Amino acid sequence: MHSDINVHVGTQYKYRSHSCIHPHSTNMSNIQSASNLRRIDVHHHLIPPGISKVKISLEVGWTVPPDNIHWTPELSLKAMDALGIQTAILSTVVNLPVGPPGPENCQAAREYNEYAAKVSQQYPDRFGFYGCLPDPKYTEGALEEIRYALDHLHADGISMASSYGDGADGVYVGDDSFTPIWEELNRREAIVFLHGQQTPSSTPYPGPFLGIPITEVPNETFKAASHLVVTGKKRRYPKVKIILSHLGGSMPFIAPRVAVLSRHMGSPLTSEEILEDFKTFYFDTALSGYEAPLTLMKTFVDPSRLLYGSDFPAVSTEMVDWYNKHLEEFSAKSDGGNFDDTLLSNAKTLFPRFA
Repeated sequence: MHSDINVHVGTQYKYRSHSCIHPHSTNMSNIQSASNLRRIDVHHHLIPPGISKVKISLEVGWTVPPDNIHWTPELSLKAMDALGIQTAILSTVVNLPVGPPGPENCQAAREYNEYAAKVSQQYPDRFGFYGCLPDPKYTEGALEEIRYALDHLHADGISMASSYGDGADGVYVGDDSFTPIWEELNRREAIVFLHGQQTPSSTPYPGPFLGIPITEVPNETFKAASHLVVTGKKRRYPKVKIILSHLGGSMPFIAPRVAVLSRHMGSPLTSEEILEDFKTFYFDTALSGYEAPLTLMKTFVDPSRLLYGSDFPAVSTEMVDWYNKHLEEFSAKSDGGNFDDTLLSNAKTLFPRFA
């Protein structure tokens, strides 16, 4: 951990201010020149101190890259310099904070947000962050954390999971019980980073090569987005700018199915309105930078809705680089080599402080 961030696990985080640290003062190998740092990464995780990413990942069938088990800001900075990323907007890993709705859950969210804010303050042109929420079934606690994260910590947005709770107790973010939260986010014209929850379906994941992050998370993102659309919530709160992780998961392919069949099942929107509302999300490229899904997205949504994402440190630098190379190949073949510029311009428009 960086020497200026002192953490006492299990209680309030405590910090020392060190205003003389320059954002680029880290001594790292494999650093690109500043002119080559042209990406704004809207999907980049932090792992709070005291949290075992190994334990969380093993529970859902994922192997953390060994070099990324112990996250520090310097770990991400080294990867960012190697991958051409100027700024990463940090989000607490999905499934946190743990525990039932209530004061302890709220306290954990507060500590995670204060930690993320301190990292962002130390490296102001390299990191931003989304404030995480306690379980929003505790409405007042979630509303208070929105206020604290945006007004006091100056978060760049709010991160939310696709659903909260397990099994019969689980509800998706479009549930009516979350209406006060969406009203507040809409009033503030907030950015929401929506990540698929790492929750098992009614059947086990297929096998050790296909854990929940691989097979279930993309579908959870699709289900949350669809729920917001067909219930009319996406249309009701148009000022909330929602970024869907992983190009929306399976949503772009299944959206036409939803448009017709959900209308048949009683959605108040027409099929055309459902498709129209699907196209008002933003989408990041994390783990999705490949010709086929990118081609689909460019025909499904306006290119201004696409953003760059890496999903580091859930995946290794080498894995991100594989997707980056395919992004560049796609750009060269279909966009005159300008796709990276488009993604960068879109991010600067959505997050103007990084322009």
